[in-house]
Amino acid sequence: MRTHDRPAARTWVGLILLLIPALLVSMDISVLFVAAPAIAEDLDPTGSQWLWMMDVYGFVMAGLLVTMGSLGDRIGRRRLLLSGAALFGAASALVALASSPALFIAGRVLLGAAAATLAPSTLSLIRALFTDGARRRLAVGLWTVAFTGGAVAGPILGGVLMEFLPWGSVFLVNLPFMLLLLAAAPWTVPESRDPGSASFDLFGAGASLVAVLGLVYALKRFAEHGADAPALASLGAGAAFLALFAWRQRSAKHPLIDLSLLARPAFAAAVSGGAVVSFAAAGLGLLTFTFLQTVHGLSPLAAALWALPTFVGTFLGAAGAGALAGRVRPAPLVSAGLLTSAAGFAIVGSVGPDTGLPVFVGGYTVVTLGVGVVSTIANTLVLATAPPERAGSAAGISETSHELGAALGIATLGTVSTAIYRATMEQESPEAGSAATETVTGAVAAAGELAAPEAGELLDTAFAAYTSGLSASAMTGALALAGVALLALVALWRLPAGIGEEARSPAVAAEAGGREARGV
Repeated sequence: MRTHDRPAARTWVGLILLLIPALLVSMDISVLFVAAPAIAEDLDPTGSQWLWMMDVYGFVMAGLLVTMGSLGDRIGRRRLLLSGAALFGAASALVALASSPALFIAGRVLLGAAAATLAPSTLSLIRALFTDGARRRLAVGLWTVAFTGGAVAGPILGGVLMEFLPWGSVFLVNLPFMLLLLAAAPWTVPESRDPGSASFDLFGAGASLVAVLGLVYALKRFAEHGADAPALASLGAGAAFLALFAWRQRSAKHPLIDLSLLARPAFAAAVSGGAVVSFAAAGLGLLTFTFLQTVHGLSPLAAALWALPTFVGTFLGAAGAGALAGRVRPAPLVSAGLLTSAAGFAIVGSVGPDTGLPVFVGGYTVVTLGVGVVSTIANTLVLATAPPERAGSAAGISETSHELGAALGIATLGTVSTAIYRATMEQESPEAGSAATETVTGAVAAAGELAAPEAGELLDTAFAAYTSGLSASAMTGALALAGVALLALVALWRLPAGIGEEARSPAVAAEAGGREARGV
């Protein structure tokens, strides 16, 4: 059903409903940044259990996004959205009420599977709601604020809730929103599916899941333990199943994804841009809240309030990109957004332990400003360059790139920061003990058992070491973003402004692959 056939108010209400799960799915990735200490104290997990409690949500979500996007193309994207909403609510309750690490991990597995149904469904359903190019760009911009901003909003909301309530509240807050979605979406969001009703590639789905989980786990293992046997085995298994998945998609009659999409410069550049800004946002987010709460001694609520401008930065970036997309080519917009984020990273990289928080938060806000620009244009290009009947599959590819980028950002920037912290502490305070040498929170705990002069000296050294690690990670992020900015400028150079318009020019259609123009 086309947008002009539907009451305008009902269409925009439908969009609001689609923004809710996009926000919550992204938020649940980062909410553990501030809830982690309380959860660890309450459930007392082992080191291995804690690793899975932190990571399994992203692992499962990344592994299922392509599969769920393609499944939505076949069974109906709204139907998949509603099924995922019911599972997301139930899993949130299980996590919130978990009394052991095992139950917490089980709940996060179910939460990741549900999130994998929600993220691609929301983005692809926007195409069914908005056929007008200008309105679609606005809708995608708002979706970008919700999904990308959710990673920033998670620690903010978590900090506010945990100031007054137990840690389970950061998950129970999902329930009323999922109930609202289940009640109202059938009346405001139209069903959308691939009219071909092709069969589902179960073999390809299994291969993609094993490939993504293997590669992401290998990445995490390399970051924490180096090239040991489990890391190499996971890398080999992930690579083998990735090759098997690629072969299957090229040979299957009804593949999960159209790999030819990735051969299109516009689509590939959009996916890469989305991945690299997720790399930046997730990696910096992980380090930021430890910096605010440990080095600067802020409470969760105070840290949340200080981080509020970063969410505004995402909104302004998305709004600016939506306003300029009809008049400015994607190439300079995407490149400018990436360079803006790189500049923000450079500001963050210049801070010291005694630098005022406005400088740090200002740099972080510049990062999110660029993220808002890039994510909005990238998501618009994903929808514009994919055929309508494959919108769910294309959205699945896009969201998988976001999740893998986030995993890479946390692993890479976290590893850089940790390596510098450890090296500095081993050189400056070798007598501090293993806990203080491993993490800055360990140093804070160790200082509590020392006399005032020794405690102050240890904390000064630890805070300087952590800030040095944060600065090095920020400079690493700045270099990565600047490099991708140049590649995006080349890949998108020939695309005209307004690529998301309903009536595309022949040149735009040719650049997008010409699938819709050829009637496929």
